[in-house]
Amino acid sequence: MPRKYTRVDLFHIPSTNDRIEKFINFLMKDGKKNIARKIFDGTLEEIKNSGHSNPMLVWETAIENASPNVMVKSRRIGGAVYAIPLEVKGEKRFFYSAKWILDTARGKKGQPMFKKLTKEILEAYTGQGSAVKKKEEAHRNAEANKANAYLSKYL
Repeated sequence: MPRKYTRVDLFHIPSTNDRIEKFINFLMKDGKKNIARKIFDGTLEEIKNSGHSNPMLVWETAIENASPNVMVKSRRIGGAVYAIPLEVKGEKRFFYSAKWILDTARGKKGQPMFKKLTKEILEAYTGQGSAVKKKEEAHRNAEANKANAYLSKYL
């Protein structure tokens, strides 16, 4: 009778959750998850070195500060295109905030990725930075188009 093979998970971090794993997957390029984990760990270490005692709380707050509540979606109705404001659900909120933080960190040049990501997370933590500006822009856009909210039934 053959023996059962049990696979050892070498990449499991004991202090992780689904949101952290999802963020690491968004951070990952070309399937290199070990490098993405090292970048994320370096980012948390850099946040800790900058004077914050709980880097995970800083990361969670930064994600929450950059999460949009409403966004506009374009829809063609009767030959005209309308921008319809819609509420953003939980997973999409996390997706947009992580995407905006990572995009702005990747757009900066001249430093290692963990330092750029640290800077962007700390800016989002304080309510500044380009990820928070994108959130505010999405909210302004939705506010400007709230007259089209009645068209949400066509989505």
